[in-house]
Amino acid sequence: MEQHDEPVTLSLAGIARLAGVGRAAVSNWRRRHSDFPKPVGGTDASPMFSLADAESWLLRHGKIDESSSGWDRLWPRIEDLGDRGGMAHLLASAGERLAIPAMNPPRGAPEPSAADRKLADEVVRLALRQSSKEAFAVLLDRWHAVHVRQLIVTPRQLADTMVALAAELRDDTAPVRRVLDPACGMGSLLAASGRRWSGQVPPPALAGVDNDVAVARLTRARLALEFPGCERHVQSGDTLLDAPLRHASRADVVLSYPPSNERSWGHDELATDPRWTYGTPPRTEPELAWVQHCLSVLEPGGVAVLVLPPGVASRRAGRRIRAGLVRTGAVRAVVALPPGSAPPHGVGLHLWLLATPREHSADEVTFVDAADCRTTAITGRGMAVDWDGLRERTVAALRGSDLLGVTRVPTAELLSDGTDLTPSRRTVTERSVGPVELRRAWTGWDRALMDMDDAAKAVREHEASAAAPDDFSYIFVGDLERSGALEVMPGKVLADDLIQQGEQAEDALPVITPWAVRGEEPWVAAAQATELEAEGQGVLTSFGDVVVVTAAGGFDVWVETAGPRLLGAHTVRLRTDPALLDPFFLAACLSAPGNDQRAGTRASSSSRVDVRRLRVLRAPATQQRRIGEVHRRLVRFREAVADLGRHGDALSAMLSGLLAQGRLTEE
Repeated sequence: MEQHDEPVTLSLAGIARLAGVGRAAVSNWRRRHSDFPKPVGGTDASPMFSLADAESWLLRHGKIDESSSGWDRLWPRIEDLGDRGGMAHLLASAGERLAIPAMNPPRGAPEPSAADRKLADEVVRLALRQSSKEAFAVLLDRWHAVHVRQLIVTPRQLADTMVALAAELRDDTAPVRRVLDPACGMGSLLAASGRRWSGQVPPPALAGVDNDVAVARLTRARLALEFPGCERHVQSGDTLLDAPLRHASRADVVLSYPPSNERSWGHDELATDPRWTYGTPPRTEPELAWVQHCLSVLEPGGVAVLVLPPGVASRRAGRRIRAGLVRTGAVRAVVALPPGSAPPHGVGLHLWLLATPREHSADEVTFVDAADCRTTAITGRGMAVDWDGLRERTVAALRGSDLLGVTRVPTAELLSDGTDLTPSRRTVTERSVGPVELRRAWTGWDRALMDMDDAAKAVREHEASAAAPDDFSYIFVGDLERSGALEVMPGKVLADDLIQQGEQAEDALPVITPWAVRGEEPWVAAAQATELEAEGQGVLTSFGDVVVVTAAGGFDVWVETAGPRLLGAHTVRLRTDPALLDPFFLAACLSAPGNDQRAGTRASSSSRVDVRRLRVLRAPATQQRRIGEVHRRLVRFREAVADLGRHGDALSAMLSGLLAQGRLTEE
């Protein structure tokens, strides 16, 4: 007898995710359209529909198009599993099969159902059409976006900074044999370590522990795909209570962003634990338990870099333990990070740079206040962390340089002053201002004011009409693509080993990503970018291309005038036919307020903007050119306003400082 596979099903919410709309819209389609697919299972309150029938109906009615990527089609089925752990185990099982050599599931992994195995098969088949590593990175990114409120992930820039500081703190000429993260989460810090040290001979072992079984399994698969040459040990467990890998994984480098503010961390059970060399941590100080654990697993000469809340540096309950850490030289430096460096983004976190205690008493501790390392985001929206400036300041401080925001405090002074390790209370970030500096600041303000006045005059002449024209209507980007007026080309996920940071080489091509900041654009070598484009693995921009950042949190649109540049993930290049569509007109329409909300996928927290659903005004060529010209003036006006704001902030701070010093006098 012929065997028939059961159809893959999804709920109304799953159809909504597939179409990129809310569930209410799908319920409305179901009521209005008589040919809407019939349920194949479920209940009246929660019906289930055949995926094949749903896709066919959505295509027939123009709700999706054939150009949707394979992941866009497959992901709703994965997301429809619902719970975070089930999705993670399914993705991890696919990653284990994609690894070379393939990996067996870890001991205790749940047995997948027949439907899960079938879905994992499809994930593997789709991933094998491209780089397995890149495909798994896409899946991991989407999984995290869905569950972003339940997970704290160390951002890549912070992870790379922590690795760079660990390398500076230790003798980087000696090979790193083992890196450990005792609270590894999704493995961001271990991945950063692999990028830094996997090329050494022999490569280091990467070890991690996490108390979430599913997350630990995901990290295990991720590291296997990204760093197949490294030995890897990732397992689940409670690091403080069970201390898994504690003796087998003594490490040269420990990197961690441990959980904080946990009152049930095991205070009573661990009261006599031998790791508490500097004193038993109070119940309210779990972070100091993590600090002592990390020191306990270091090899002689090893170093540790931890992300900690600012309160750990000054709370009275932890004073005795901090004093012991300082007295023995275990604390080498404390760095204050700018708010926004990592979740929770409203808090200025600290980096503690630790090392195995010295044989003799320590002389001093280095403090770096890098909270002012902020810069304008490359999209011009808000402020972002200046990671280059932060790294340069901290590395220079570790090398003994005297810079603004850096100070070295003798141990005796710290011990006699409550052992408060808050950098802002130890450092001075004010620059000495004299008459010349003040005149330069006023000159910059006057120039910016003049530029803004000129830009404002160019747009002030325009008035708002009482009503829209009679022939006012819109067309979607997807329709313009089908008509040949423009070409849609999404940016590519780029391999980590291709992307460079810091000072750019002469032949560098910047990489556009939603999270790049002015002065710190990632880049690739021009030859590599050209090769990627030839192989279809890279997308380069040219003058006149319209670039769209499709991440909902950082949506932006502009016309490329500085190209060529390489497009990274979450970006799209729109290349117009100038005879049919003016690029500046297109940018004006796409950036209209609310356009991104209409084109966004709001059905889940993995919100993205579908560029093909962005609206464009229908207009003849002459009107397009007129609107495009006005858009250029508005861009200049917006840039002038931002520039004036920067000069105003700097001048105001300078005048306030002089006033507080009694040095602001009238002429």
